[in-house]
Amino acid sequence: MERIKNNKNVKIKEYISMQKSEKYISLKEIEETGKKLIQSGEREYIDAKIDENKIAELIFTSGTTSESKAVMLSHKNIAANIYSMQISQCIMPTDVNIALLPFHHVYGSTGLLMMLASGAKTVYTDGLKYISQNLKEYGVTVFVGVPLIIEAIYRRVSKEIEKKGKTKKVENARKISNILRKFHIDLRRILFKEIINGLGGKLEYVVLGGAPANVEIINTLNDFGIVTTQGYGLTETSPVVSSENYNCLKPGSVGKPLKNIELKIEAPDENGIGEIAVRGKNVMLGYYKNEEATKEVIRDGWFYTGDLGRFDEKGFLYISGRHKNMIVLKNGKKVFPEELEELVNKIELVKESMVFGLPDPKDNTDIKLSVKVVYDKELVDEKYENLSLDEIKEIIWKQIKEINKTFPKYKYIKNIILTDQELIKTTTKKIKRNKELERILNKN
Repeated sequence: MERIKNNKNVKIKEYISMQKSEKYISLKEIEETGKKLIQSGEREYIDAKIDENKIAELIFTSGTTSESKAVMLSHKNIAANIYSMQISQCIMPTDVNIALLPFHHVYGSTGLLMMLASGAKTVYTDGLKYISQNLKEYGVTVFVGVPLIIEAIYRRVSKEIEKKGKTKKVENARKISNILRKFHIDLRRILFKEIINGLGGKLEYVVLGGAPANVEIINTLNDFGIVTTQGYGLTETSPVVSSENYNCLKPGSVGKPLKNIELKIEAPDENGIGEIAVRGKNVMLGYYKNEEATKEVIRDGWFYTGDLGRFDEKGFLYISGRHKNMIVLKNGKKVFPEELEELVNKIELVKESMVFGLPDPKDNTDIKLSVKVVYDKELVDEKYENLSLDEIKEIIWKQIKEINKTFPKYKYIKNIILTDQELIKTTTKKIKRNKELERILNKN
């Protein structure tokens, strides 16, 4: 604090210490002053009139497929979404949540407010490389974040199991545990105590959003006794519109619509896939100083998300991909890159990937499906000795060919770009496809 105060370029007027301090006013002192003012009859804060329809937050979209837009969210938008999430998610005052998401992102800011409204404690990480340590140190019970982080933690724990030669033992325990659960005998947190300890020891509930999660990892964590769910939302919807929860689990889906929120699939195709539209009090006021863009997405009271999805027979929502990401081939066939990426990312040496279309040199009117793969350099060095880039490429390419066999020919990936350089992402770890494609094209 002293270093900041002595900086002539800093114009901060008041410094507040979280603990008792001789130099600065403390948070406790401010609380006590507030209590005394209320007791003396001061009601300016309590009786303050709030216009629920006025802008409370101005938050930019992540800009994964186009330029970022400033979203106007009202008090009503945010409060309605907090209420809907509280009904859906069982967050208790005894829970400890770890804040990992940036607060300039609506998923982070509304999520924090929901925790405060539920009476839960929120702790802050010392940095991404200290997450495992912080989970244990703070006794974290609830993790709300993007899949990339929990998947990285899970893989580290899996490596430890493998090193100790316990992989087969764990798989056998999973089978026994799943049989016992059919008879309402749940021993997961006893059987997998060592694994749970590797994830902090008290972690019970994981809520993932912002990007598709690995279904295999979700199933495994659930089998270990850590309830792991996926949700779906957008900045424009404050953000959550659907989610799994303790009583509503279907890995691979993003759950069912939250209470007080309506969803519909617009113009579904023969597979039931169409654009997801949302209606409810959580839908934004509009884009700041951009009436044209607002009218494009809000029509007849419905917000058109630009995301493609379908409902199954039980009302669970499945996301197929972004409409803008969809690749349309010469024959009119449609390819959702996210569907292919999910399988490519399961290849052992693959850290992440992005599927895209490039003009076919044999036929300029057609598109050739390609994939940019970021390989796991650390894992390659661990498993192999002195492999060349071409050799790594060949190992991964063989497995992509096997994936191709599971799809019709028009979905075959025909080209691969290999790198160890991370893909361009937003602060919530979503791939900026337009920027990444620019980088690919500029190198070719």
